[in-house]
Amino acid sequence: MRGAWRLVVCALAVTGVVSTADAQRSSVRAARGARVAARVRDTVQAVLDRALADSAFPGAIAVVGSRRGAMATVAVGRLDARDGTVPDLHTRWDLASLTKVVGTTTMVMQLVDEGRIALDTPLVRYLPAWRGERADRITVRQLLTHASGLPAWRSFHKDADDAAEARAQLLLVSPEAAPGTRYVYSDIGFLLLGRLVETMTAMRLDSAFAARVARPLGLTESGYLPAYELRPVVAPTEFDSWRQRQVRGEVHDENAFRFGGVAGHAGLFASAHDLARLAQLLLGGGSLGGTRLVRAATLREFTRVQDTLVSRRALGWETPTGGNSAGTRLSSRAFGHTGFTGTSLWIDPQRDVFILLLTNRVNPSRENRRIGGVRTALADAVIGALEGPRTPTTSARLP
Repeated sequence: MRGAWRLVVCALAVTGVVSTADAQRSSVRAARGARVAARVRDTVQAVLDRALADSAFPGAIAVVGSRRGAMATVAVGRLDARDGTVPDLHTRWDLASLTKVVGTTTMVMQLVDEGRIALDTPLVRYLPAWRGERADRITVRQLLTHASGLPAWRSFHKDADDAAEARAQLLLVSPEAAPGTRYVYSDIGFLLLGRLVETMTAMRLDSAFAARVARPLGLTESGYLPAYELRPVVAPTEFDSWRQRQVRGEVHDENAFRFGGVAGHAGLFASAHDLARLAQLLLGGGSLGGTRLVRAATLREFTRVQDTLVSRRALGWETPTGGNSAGTRLSSRAFGHTGFTGTSLWIDPQRDVFILLLTNRVNPSRENRRIGGVRTALADAVIGALEGPRTPTTSARLP
């Protein structure tokens, strides 16, 4: 018995040593993580401070994080020259074309997941009301990759008197080129994809987003048509010569406004808090905190380059090209998108990092185009802070 107790005492002593060693290793990892986070935060601060001094925007917030959560959050400036409010995690931003991926593409992914639509099926199979000439040749995949042959844009806001007339005109639009032969970034294609979501869910797009994306993921600060009482926390955008007023709390994009503020290409408003949660879910293969919005395999399909003969687009999403807003150091597995108002989101599963930037660069005028350089500088600076200066062994592999 005495020998047995001696073995127990020895085992406890060894366990104590192991526990102490584990605690020390955990402490070292935590300290290293804190140093990296501080370096990233200081780097982001420097980029945004320079951009603010250069008048790239009146206000901005950036969040850098991983699937585990935010690593660094930096806000600079104020919402407007007449509004001294400093942006924060709960400020609502007009996402502009980030709507295409945050809203429309996410819901199309879900419909593919559910087997309710197929990517290589012509859209008219699901949306027979589309009567444009040669519309029957355009597939869902081609719309998502901007290879449909449809024009980039049309002035629905001037050609239609109300939302009903704009929707009727949309369903008569025809392609200008053979589908699958060239890349043209098309708002019209995503207006049609928005109609696809409405048809397949039997809900208006804003209701579908709330039911299928926002509520399941707990995005309480995201949606179309912000309530009037929320306007003080919405970042103002431009003085619009067409509407003859500064735009605040209503969508900046004129066509989305003509469609009633609810459209497949623009119209969503969201906070940095909510978009960081969505980024975590995308880094987590479509799942976050026990909530799965989409299967990992479907997400991988939507975020890979589709047809290099036409472009380097994924489905809905962009991928790094070496010349776009991804900068030069994100991996070839990264995917992201930008919004005209000054928003952007890039996600790199290979590095387990997301880079979110929300600004109102169109305030006071859309002619302010400095945001392009800010986006690339931020992406490159973040990877530099995480990995150090570029070397032959750490360089991002560009497509």
